[in-house]
Amino acid sequence: MKLAALAVAAVTALAALAGPALAQAPAAPAPEKPKLVLGVGGKNLLYYLPLTLAERLGFFKEQGLDVTITDFGGGAKSLQSLIGGSADVVTGAYEHTIRMQAKGQEIRAVAELGRFPGIVLAVRKDKAAQVKSFKDLKGMKIGVTAPGSSTNFFLNALLAKDGLKSTDVSIIGIGAGMSAVAAMKKGDIDAISNLDPVITKLVQDGDVVVMADSRTEADNEKLLGGNNPAAVVYLKTDFIEKNPETTQRIVNAFYKTLKWLQTATPDDVAKAVPEEYHLGDRSLYMAAFTASKPMYSTTGIIPEKGMKNALDMLVQFDDEMKDAKIDLKRTFDDRFVKKAAAAM
Repeated sequence: MKLAALAVAAVTALAALAGPALAQAPAAPAPEKPKLVLGVGGKNLLYYLPLTLAERLGFFKEQGLDVTITDFGGGAKSLQSLIGGSADVVTGAYEHTIRMQAKGQEIRAVAELGRFPGIVLAVRKDKAAQVKSFKDLKGMKIGVTAPGSSTNFFLNALLAKDGLKSTDVSIIGIGAGMSAVAAMKKGDIDAISNLDPVITKLVQDGDVVVMADSRTEADNEKLLGGNNPAAVVYLKTDFIEKNPETTQRIVNAFYKTLKWLQTATPDDVAKAVPEEYHLGDRSLYMAAFTASKPMYSTTGIIPEKGMKNALDMLVQFDDEMKDAKIDLKRTFDDRFVKKAAAAM
């Protein structure tokens, strides 16, 4: 009898100890808005590769999110979808957060995907001999993904270096992917500001000569003064405040993707993305990824110098920005990335 009583007492004591321990590990709160619409301008571009990978590798689903992706012709249109309310979140250019603050619209980045723009300015091969500097682009037809997109901003910044304005050239929206390649091959444009795999395709085919390249650290230091945040995940500030758990899960998915990218081989990436992203040439896509890999963020955090570089670039060519009072701390919220990193 004494042995039985002791056994019961022992079990009771263990249960009492286990109870509080279990109570200390509550389940994570459910996302406030598990079904989301995400806007992007040119999903097939390597600029937005982390988005495609987060989708294809199942990281959104792993976070309990049902994400519908709407792909537009350029970043300006995906921004409009967020402002208009048809998208909840956007993967787009960081400079949109600065420009919209100047217009009184509060949007905020929550994760850096690209620490360099990865954008390349190239001239049609038969025009290359007459273009020795950016000022020689005057009067030319230059293709960008869409007017008002990051490829347009990049072009404007380079033109401003040589004293030109955007009105000194004809800016034409040509989209991303094969439509951009076709525009150059048909002679519809004289130069192009675009991204990989479009640029690698045109270079390998001998259609263009590169004038300015922002895919590597050295080139960015020369062109833009160092880190210049490119693709980010951004949302309206009020959405972040009302949906902190949803925002955290979005960032968790992207942060895991950035970590996956650090060790991924070109073959790994080529296997993960849709076959149509290869532009009909798998080896070309792998070469394009290799050329663009340095641009991806390794931490998900935008450094202060990068924010300042982005603002300085905009001030060079945008008269509306010259007198704007911008609080760069309000353009990026690092809480979610830090929490994602701590959890891994």
